Amino acid sequence: MSDLPDYLTKRTVVFGCGNTLFGDDGFGPAVADYLVDNCDVPDDVLVMDVGTSVRELLFTILLSETRPSSVIIVDAVDRGRIPGEIFEISVDEIPEKKTVDFSMHQVPTSNMLKELKDIGGIEVTIIVCQVQDIPEEVSPGLSGHVTHAVPRASKLIYEKIIMRR
Repeated sequence: MSDLPDYLTKRTVVFGCGNTLFGDDGFGPAVADYLVDNCDVPDDVLVMDVGTSVRELLFTILLSETRPSSVIIVDAVDRGRIPGEIFEISVDEIPEKKTVDFSMHQVPTSNMLKELKDIGGIEVTIIVCQVQDIPEEVSPGLSGHVTHAVPRASKLIYEKIIMRR
């Protein structure tokens, strides 16, 4: 039996990133929950609601000799698109400097994702949803547009997982 955490030993890991206490920022955890509850996730895939702690997990993956072959990051962004729009961004599109439209993918997180891809040989996919609103004060719950995007994003991610088999 391995003493390594599952996120190091699975073929693919899906990290749902975000803070459920701040409106649409909870998109990533909502998608992780939806995938676990509604999709037949293969045994060699791990889906995790990582909240706001993805950096620690990415750092551990970087340092480990045993790694997943692919990592899928799910998060909410503000790119000025239509609220609820689902799209993929490349690791190279993540800003090098802190900007208001990215929360979890800041330095050092963006650097770690680039290192996982470039040095670690891990396939990194980033699926994001355009937010309608991320409040400045605690206000749990997704907007209607983002709520409706959760099953669509989950289907997209599930198809990517199955295609990688």
